[in-house]
Amino acid sequence: MSIWWSLHLRRDAASVPLARRLLLGTMETAGVDPDVSYDLSVALSEACANAVEHGGATPGSPEAYRVTAYLDGEKCRIEVADSGPGFPATRGRPPTRHARTEAENGRGLGLIQELADHVHIGNEPGRGGAVVSFDKILKWREGAPLMAV
Repeated sequence: MSIWWSLHLRRDAASVPLARRLLLGTMETAGVDPDVSYDLSVALSEACANAVEHGGATPGSPEAYRVTAYLDGEKCRIEVADSGPGFPATRGRPPTRHARTEAENGRGLGLIQELADHVHIGNEPGRGGAVVSFDKILKWREGAPLMAV
């Protein structure tokens, strides 16, 4: 069985916990292991916070970002896309930087890479804006109602 949902959220800090709670509720209902759910919810929060902070709308585009989550079989895939300027061009390397230990920001993309199994960081083809997508292999609680067979 698979579940998917997509949200269009205002670029407002209050939207971050909303997306996180929806993901956690979906995973709890489906029977996903709480540790996996927590890792994905932290990664989602970081991606949403980046969209809110850096995904400023370009002229003619909405002040919103999109979150899409797929629970399909044995993995969960999450995508966060904004309508801002996107990431600067890089040469085959993801646009991450190493933040100093005492820094209060700049660790989000690195944290997502640590918590997820596969991460893709890039720009929305033909539309502008950044896209962060990541997935993780799911573990299920015993007797989970939607457990992959």
